[in-house]
Amino acid sequence: MKAYLSRRYHFSASHRLHSESYDAARNREVYGKCNNPHGHGHNYIVQVTFSGAVDPVTGMVCNLGDLDAFARANLLDRFDHTNLNTLACFENRVSTTENLSMEIHRIFAEFPAAHLERVHVEETSNNSFDSAGGQVPTAGTL
Repeated sequence: MKAYLSRRYHFSASHRLHSESYDAARNREVYGKCNNPHGHGHNYIVQVTFSGAVDPVTGMVCNLGDLDAFARANLLDRFDHTNLNTLACFENRVSTTENLSMEIHRIFAEFPAAHLERVHVEETSNNSFDSAGGQVPTAGTL
């Protein structure tokens, strides 16, 4: 039998939504106030959901201390109080929260103790994004 474990993490980061493929006017049209040259910030909430068999000895899907240590080293230390646009993972991608959720999914997929099911990222009280991995269609093939 499979059980699910969800854990939440919080970090603050800034970004500017801007595509090098667009001129200044098109960037303002597409991204609006999020294209502010000085950027803007969010207090992100990330929820990761893992699945796995419940260990008969510990009674857990995975050790929460191990998961928290992984999150600290691979998520929080990397993203908290950072300008997302300065990170290598956004060198060739716009730092939208859709792209952020896929990057966080890529990170947590490396956690060895359980199977990652889903990443949920709350950007604001009105905006949240999910990534469940798998193949993503490229633009124009939707």
